[in-house]
Amino acid sequence: MDLSVVDLSPVPRGGTAADAFENTVDAAKHAERLGYERFWVAEHHGMGDRLAGTTPEVLLGRLAGATDSIRIGSGAVLMNHYSPFKVAESFGVLDGLAPGRVDLGMGRANGSPASDRALGTDRRVENPNEDHRERITAVVNHLRGDYPDEHPYSDLSVPGSDSGPAVPWVLGSSPASGEIAGELGLRYCFAGFIRPGFAERAFAAYREAFDPEGGVGGLDEPQGMVAVNAVAAETDEAAARRRAPAEATFRRMQRGELGDETPTVEEAVEELGGAPEPTPATLDADEWPRAISGGPETISGLLEQLADRVGVDEVMTQHTVPDHDDALDSHALLAEAMDLDPRE
Repeated sequence: MDLSVVDLSPVPRGGTAADAFENTVDAAKHAERLGYERFWVAEHHGMGDRLAGTTPEVLLGRLAGATDSIRIGSGAVLMNHYSPFKVAESFGVLDGLAPGRVDLGMGRANGSPASDRALGTDRRVENPNEDHRERITAVVNHLRGDYPDEHPYSDLSVPGSDSGPAVPWVLGSSPASGEIAGELGLRYCFAGFIRPGFAERAFAAYREAFDPEGGVGGLDEPQGMVAVNAVAAETDEAAARRRAPAEATFRRMQRGELGDETPTVEEAVEELGGAPEPTPATLDADEWPRAISGGPETISGLLEQLADRVGVDEVMTQHTVPDHDDALDSHALLAEAMDLDPRE
């Protein structure tokens, strides 16, 4: 099974965006050495003092120069904010900088009313699913030069390499996103750390709707990946303690009190009233935790269980580990647990 990473560029306590991006670059180079398949970066708006990753297309340019072989991509570009042509041009440039190893993950999300207004985003779209489908289709047509001769955009071209273009993915956390990916014949990644309860339904919708002939994807069969919040440590107990900031953050979100900083492990344990229980080595059939943890043997089994449930052979990991060295250690232990082949 392949393993990948999505990085949110969290701002370390007492640091700035410069520190966050330095850590992201370090994590990408580390993931490349460990044998991870791909390294994606996220997009969040209006919380730059906490999450510095606002513009994947800019940060990926830095990662293109810092890495050599690992695939790099967006997890995701939020299409409801942008012109499809501009997105295609940006990722055409990235393909020129990292030929043949760029992924374009496309999703959608509204931020706060203030951030959406500042971005010029219309929050009152009549048919959001159709709008999303049209934007993704337009991006793919621009990337591949697939507009018919009579189309007004047929003469537009985007930059790129002989090994491109960027590979399009649809990202989402609902059955609707799976259906859109299937209808378009594109690759699909489900965000299991956002709405884990919809994972199996979303992949079922994806496969049921998959259209290799009528879509723009060019795939012969469905290809999927599931993203999970997962951390590893030497023991199940140590890993559960490392998971504590994620659990505390989820509880804060439920209360609508996210706070200014991600809690440290010690602060999270205090907030929770103790360290979380270790994730069981075997999950119940209807159990899909928002975050999982474990020593190498436990975490490998958990990742395989979740991947098997949705029928994929690649898992993308995300974490809420505030200490950069601890995060790198978790990545290394996950790579060891999944028997990844290190790169020279």
